[in-house]
Amino acid sequence: MSAMATRAPDQLPLDPGPPPPVRGAKSTQRMVAELLGAIAVIVVAAVAAGAVDLLVVVVSIIVIVMIHELGHFLAAKHAGMKVTEYFVGFGPRLWSFRRGETEYGIKALPLGGYVKIPGMTNLEEVDPADEGRLYRDKPFHSRLLVAVAGSAMHFIMAFVLLVALFALVGTPNNNQVQIQGVVALGGKPGPAAAAGLRAGDVLVSIDGKPIGGNVDTLTSVIQKHPGVPLTVVVDRNGRDQTLTVTPADGRTVHEAGATPPQGTAPYGVIGVSLQSPVQTTGVLTSISSAGSTFGHIAWGSIAGFAHFFTPHEIAQGFDNVTSAKDAHQSEVDGTRPLSTVGVVQTADDAVHAGLDEFLSFLVVINIFFGIFNLFPMLPLDGGHVAIAVYEKIRTGRRKVMYHADVAKLMPFTWLFIAFLAVLILPALLTDILHPIANPFG
Repeated sequence: MSAMATRAPDQLPLDPGPPPPVRGAKSTQRMVAELLGAIAVIVVAAVAAGAVDLLVVVVSIIVIVMIHELGHFLAAKHAGMKVTEYFVGFGPRLWSFRRGETEYGIKALPLGGYVKIPGMTNLEEVDPADEGRLYRDKPFHSRLLVAVAGSAMHFIMAFVLLVALFALVGTPNNNQVQIQGVVALGGKPGPAAAAGLRAGDVLVSIDGKPIGGNVDTLTSVIQKHPGVPLTVVVDRNGRDQTLTVTPADGRTVHEAGATPPQGTAPYGVIGVSLQSPVQTTGVLTSISSAGSTFGHIAWGSIAGFAHFFTPHEIAQGFDNVTSAKDAHQSEVDGTRPLSTVGVVQTADDAVHAGLDEFLSFLVVINIFFGIFNLFPMLPLDGGHVAIAVYEKIRTGRRKVMYHADVAKLMPFTWLFIAFLAVLILPALLTDILHPIANPFG
């Protein structure tokens, strides 16, 4: 995700003088107006095309990437390193401005972002005037902090999103069944409406049988008693209320979305849609829940990495491309890797499913990329962590810092990139040829 390892800074003259103004003599106000105008055009186009949800997903991913890069940026600034660029996207420069020695802006290809810190490796040509402020000139703890800062930002984002999810948005309580809505049967008020059941009621028991989170208990009792009055206890605003509902015969009236049992015998329906109630928790409880949930997702991500890198799963990736059946089975088994296309599609489905599902998805994405980016190979940040640790060990107690020859690592870097391509390309083709089903529907 980070471009720190792969983009060498432009060669600078020995005496560059003051930095030239960016994009001529335009004022900051005019440049900001241009940026806001471009954003407005994009938003209007998304609204006109009915792609607001997709725009939300794309913007969210870009924000995540740039917060990752912000971690590197802040850590480098804190360590006194020179930072020359902080950009969204790659390719031709579309819009930028300079503050001090750093240029900020947007480039044409929105495929990520990067921060440029001179001296990341000994392969870069740097201005001698920057000696002492280069990445490689700084002590071990500073280089280590810069290298891990991107993943640290992912973990912080995931934790904050989890706390917000539990404390502000709420999560479904699967131990309870709640009435989502009361629906008509045959164009007339159904038994539920006649009995006084309301949307928001939490079902406690029916015919003396506790319901808890078991929808099957509720539907089984209702279906077995068409025309028979049943006692229903509901929790309404914290108080139990006892009501009487008489199921109608589902063979004579139709309930939208209901699946009739096999056979021709009468079965009961009352005209309700059900859901698990959404509940929030206090801040302290939310922090505790966020910590345990974070650990659970992180462990699952690590186990997933180990699983995806096995020869069987690599071969399965190619089978998924040629067989829709294999792709679907991998999806059911939870072993199907997603490319960027699959991630965007799933995120779009999450937006449609609700804020809680979208935040949960962003949590998973942040933890996944935070861990993946620490894998100890260039061009990932974990490669810089490994180099910093190796240099620290080789330096020992000597006064002169040892610098690793990154040129010797480049064959392994390209081999690793080729290996990733073997994993990513089949996943990309699979997501295009056999789109993943909506996991929230």
